[in-house]
Amino acid sequence: MSGGENDVRQFVVGLDDDGIRLDRWFKRHLPDVSFNLVSRWARTGQLRVDGARAQPGDRIAEGQTIRVPPAEPAKPAAAARPKSNRPPLSDEQVELAQSMVIHRDASAIVLNKPPGLATQGGTKTFEHVDGLLDALQFEAEGRPKLVHRLDKDTSGALLIARSARAAAFFSKSFSSRTARKIYWALVMGVPEIEDGFIELPIGKQPGTGGEKMQVDTEEGQPARTRYRVIEQAGNRCAWVELQPFTGRTHQLRVHMAAIGHPIVGDGKYGLQEAFLTGGISRKMHLHARRIRIDHPDGGRIDVRAELPHHFAESMHTLGFDLAVGNALEIDDGPPPMSKELLKQKAKAHAKTYRKERRGERRGRGAKK
Repeated sequence: MSGGENDVRQFVVGLDDDGIRLDRWFKRHLPDVSFNLVSRWARTGQLRVDGARAQPGDRIAEGQTIRVPPAEPAKPAAAARPKSNRPPLSDEQVELAQSMVIHRDASAIVLNKPPGLATQGGTKTFEHVDGLLDALQFEAEGRPKLVHRLDKDTSGALLIARSARAAAFFSKSFSSRTARKIYWALVMGVPEIEDGFIELPIGKQPGTGGEKMQVDTEEGQPARTRYRVIEQAGNRCAWVELQPFTGRTHQLRVHMAAIGHPIVGDGKYGLQEAFLTGGISRKMHLHARRIRIDHPDGGRIDVRAELPHHFAESMHTLGFDLAVGNALEIDDGPPPMSKELLKQKAKAHAKTYRKERRGERRGRGAKK
């Protein structure tokens, strides 16, 4: 190091720091310098490596010289913000978080979340997207914010807001149902109606601590799902497009199981009837393929997320053509119905479904 306390400081990168990110170097050698301050120095051109402007995410090499602006005076204790109790992320966690980014602009980031990674923490859940958000701050002033979620075993497009203003805007879009989320799924069997709506209210299943949902025509919340059969593999299974018009927990999984076509790999709602033989993965085959939402600064965000490996392998094994699904346009559908009308229609649908099932059971009994 060279330079006095109130002067610009110069540091030479050592062998142990060869290849690491610049922001990691600060955490190692100048831990009192916040990430926000490093980002501000980078934006204003004060942070340089070998004389060139540098960004926090840049990799540095042994022998390079890092130019660091003078240390800033500490703020009075009364004005200091409480420090986060989140542990610093490892290089592997930073790499994982940034590898998921498929879209990034001044207001939003879209991730392609892998299956098995929870969106938020909970009982015995320590690895989750929320815990990785420090790695996705990039040049922004504050930490990104979650505005919706995906189930742990569901993969695909997950929107992250980069500011409080953007978070409020996106949250309103989700609550007003103007945002569109398109899911792809493999389901057991083939629905008789190729293009239709499922309108069944959903509530928590008693005795499960809220971890499992069920169709509840008495106390459940209105739930509405649009589905379209894209292709089918004989009568064995079907590839379907799903579009939720409400946002209930496990909505797509509960709805598909309720009409007799559980999602492949969903043992929670389909039990043993949710698994295919012939080398098809036992993982969940539910993927948030596309998200389309208005942008706070005008225009739209419209992003597609590639399938995870196990899903893509199953599609290939079953002979499905991805181009067929990609050619489908988003159908905005009719406007959402009132809650009262939605409940009435859901009750009627559920009553018809129960009658059909009773008829099937009687038919099987008569044959014995």
